[in-house]
Amino acid sequence: MQLPELVGYLAATLTTCSFVPQALQTFRTRDVSGISLGMYSVFTVGVALWLVYGLALAAWPIVIANAITLALAGTILGMKLRYGVRGAD
Repeated sequence: MQLPELVGYLAATLTTCSFVPQALQTFRTRDVSGISLGMYSVFTVGVALWLVYGLALAAWPIVIANAITLALAGTILGMKLRYGVRGAD
């Protein structure tokens, strides 16, 4: 494995894993009051586009990281929509 690819996988792993604590906390508490609906909506669409970009390039670090991140962010967004929309966000 070349250094750039190794760096890509490491970066993908770290950025993807950064969402796990938020997702776990949201699952456990169902508290989404501190989560911005606007931010998570835009972020989730952005991650989906990164996934499409990675697929177009066959760049597997981008594909794998964004597929997992999309699942996590989409789940958090879904919980925000289900448990936390109050019109103030």
